[in-house]
Amino acid sequence: MINQKRLVEEFLTMVSVDSPSRDEADFAAYLSRLLRGLGAETVYDSAENKTKGNCSNLIAKIRGNKPDAPVILLNAHMDTVSPGRGIKPVIKDGVIHSDGDTILGSDDKSGIAIIIEVIRSLRDNSLPHGDIEILFTVCEEVGLLGAKHFDPSSINAAFGYSLDSSDSCKIVYAAPASNHIKFTVHGVESHAGLAPEKGISAIKLAAQAIAGMPLGRIDDETTANIGTIQGGTATNIVAGTVIMEGEARSHNIEKLTNQTKAMVDSVKKVVHENKLDGNEATLDLEISMDYPLMLLNEDCPSISLARKAAINTNKKLELRIGGGGSDANILNDKGVEMAIIGTGMKNVHTTDEQIKIDDMEKTADFLLEIIQTNCK
Repeated sequence: MINQKRLVEEFLTMVSVDSPSRDEADFAAYLSRLLRGLGAETVYDSAENKTKGNCSNLIAKIRGNKPDAPVILLNAHMDTVSPGRGIKPVIKDGVIHSDGDTILGSDDKSGIAIIIEVIRSLRDNSLPHGDIEILFTVCEEVGLLGAKHFDPSSINAAFGYSLDSSDSCKIVYAAPASNHIKFTVHGVESHAGLAPEKGISAIKLAAQAIAGMPLGRIDDETTANIGTIQGGTATNIVAGTVIMEGEARSHNIEKLTNQTKAMVDSVKKVVHENKLDGNEATLDLEISMDYPLMLLNEDCPSISLARKAAINTNKKLELRIGGGGSDANILNDKGVEMAIIGTGMKNVHTTDEQIKIDDMEKTADFLLEIIQTNCK
């Protein structure tokens, strides 16, 4: 039922429309026109007032021909990371790449293209389906902001699927919680050549603190990283301030708490130990949750329905644990049960990003079967 040629053509068109985070308006307008042409009712929410972008989340509702079937929500995000302007897709041996100067944008336009092709296939073939709701979010790549500012009372669906993962047709049912940690370390400035002994180097303190932190893969459930460091004003000045930002992730909330504490304690210890002639180093600390834990019961509606659809196509549903956060983390926390379906995207956030055409088609077939199985 899925038209592979049409699916590919739509995907190529979509990635050619620039939509970096906070600049999704043109792409959203394209999708709104397309969805209305497919019979959907579309509306924007007010997320842009809080995301500081030029566009809000796009919500679409498609009336089904099986009114007794449960409503399903389909979700993907419209924004892409950098370098994501002027994408020129290239097809070689059944795989779609960029020309090497940019990302491809399969994260997450492969999910959007698949959703659109499934809607077209349902309509063109008069296939049975219940009401379908679609949520295309903004600013996912800069903190899941669109999902965080989405009001679930605007939809009727109690469950659905986010198309935003790598392994084609596999279901992600668990994803970690993550804390964002910002350390601002204040030392004491002095001239590095004339009076270095009168200064307390914030850069040195930061280096000592990082060296004392448990980082990387902590265990099979937990990871941690310091991702950015900024500080110093000149080579001849003992640095007075350094800002470090990092994260801790875990599938276990107690481990997340302990890992966050270990990172904070390492900085506090170094700062506390550095005093000089009445001056002392100080620390400003900010900790915020990037996204909450996601953990679905394997018998919940979204997974049970996907399992039935897999059986209908003589396949065994593969469940996996994810390592990153997505809109699904936020939507589940808001009370809308969302499993994640992989689209086949590979090497995302790099200029080597790619996706196999066959993987996109397989995912579209799987999603189409899920929607039809929902009516049985």
